Amino acid sequence: MPDIARIQKEIAAAGCDGWLLYDFHNRDKIAYQVLGLDFGKFTSRRWFYWIPVRGQPIRLCSKVEPHRLDDLSGEQRFYLSWRELHEGLKGVLGAAKKVAAQWSPDCNIPYVSIVDGGTIDLLRRLGYEIVSSAGLVQTFQAVLDDAGYRSHVEAGVRVQKVKDEAFALIGAELRAGRTITQYDAQQFIVRRFKEEGLTDLGESAMVGTNEHPADPHFEPTPANARPIRKGDTLLIDLWAKLDQPGAIFYDITWCGFLGRNPPAKYLEIFNTVRDARNAAVAFVRERFAARQKVCGWEVDDACRGVVAKAGYGDFFIHRTGHSIGEQVHGNGVNIDNLETRDEREIVPGICFSIEPGIYLKGEMAARSEIDVFVTPAGKVDVCGAEQQDLVLIDV
Repeated sequence: MPDIARIQKEIAAAGCDGWLLYDFHNRDKIAYQVLGLDFGKFTSRRWFYWIPVRGQPIRLCSKVEPHRLDDLSGEQRFYLSWRELHEGLKGVLGAAKKVAAQWSPDCNIPYVSIVDGGTIDLLRRLGYEIVSSAGLVQTFQAVLDDAGYRSHVEAGVRVQKVKDEAFALIGAELRAGRTITQYDAQQFIVRRFKEEGLTDLGESAMVGTNEHPADPHFEPTPANARPIRKGDTLLIDLWAKLDQPGAIFYDITWCGFLGRNPPAKYLEIFNTVRDARNAAVAFVRERFAARQKVCGWEVDDACRGVVAKAGYGDFFIHRTGHSIGEQVHGNGVNIDNLETRDEREIVPGICFSIEPGIYLKGEMAARSEIDVFVTPAGKVDVCGAEQQDLVLIDV
């Protein structure tokens, strides 16, 4: 059962009159998670759950599926016809003016822009101002408790260990004169994750050499993978969490070179993304130390500005970072003012990545990714080792 009193406290802090949770055909997983409902249970009719800032919640269900919200507290109401639904919604929301829903203006936060446009139109026609529930979703889905944070840290210890082993394996295989492909290295990571009690939920690590990681989401397969060779640039992006309920992901990217003398351009772009990463962390720390609000888009600007100043702004082709939770891409604030403008505030308890990259199509790429956590006391921590220099592999 959801903690209604806590939800109402956060609704009040957001300046809303209530939060309308709604679903049709299992479209809104967030609603199910917030309410503790079974997402796997088939739903063929629309249901609404209204949590007002004060007073008891109200359940509005179809008479065809009258028991869909029986597990939740509050007054039960029903509709059958579409006219009854419209009248029922007006009766449920009553004198409310500002209603939070899973919606985002201009779809700036796609993760929470779930309620369909027709339903938004209906609510507005009924006289309600619809505001985004993005901040509420962040509070209830992205702010980690102590157990979640500890699981993140423990996953980090194991993921860092496997990362070091992967770099070492590649060097050992080449020194022994044996062939190892990008796919072989990826599958080594997959196997070691399982042995370490980790899961990547079936989305496996990225291991790429030379121009391959210039596609930021390159995925090695038996068909496209090639042998890793002396003189190659190398990027490994890996993520996993403890294989247990409620565990939080850990996600990092490291860069290396097969040899002792990496190309000057590769050194330049790696050093640039490292400096941009460090600048982003410093920016967040400065804001928290000064007790000033900081939003995701602002951190993206601070990071992106370093890359642009170095002359590589056009080659930094994705957001600076993403929320981290039980999914590797969580429902909290993203570090983004490129793909979207994420105006959500970074608050204590939030975990997110910072991962600037430079992608030179047909040549090479560098990305440096770390995980940042803001403690309940407002201390900005980087979880695990931070790469400061390229990994140089003797071959």
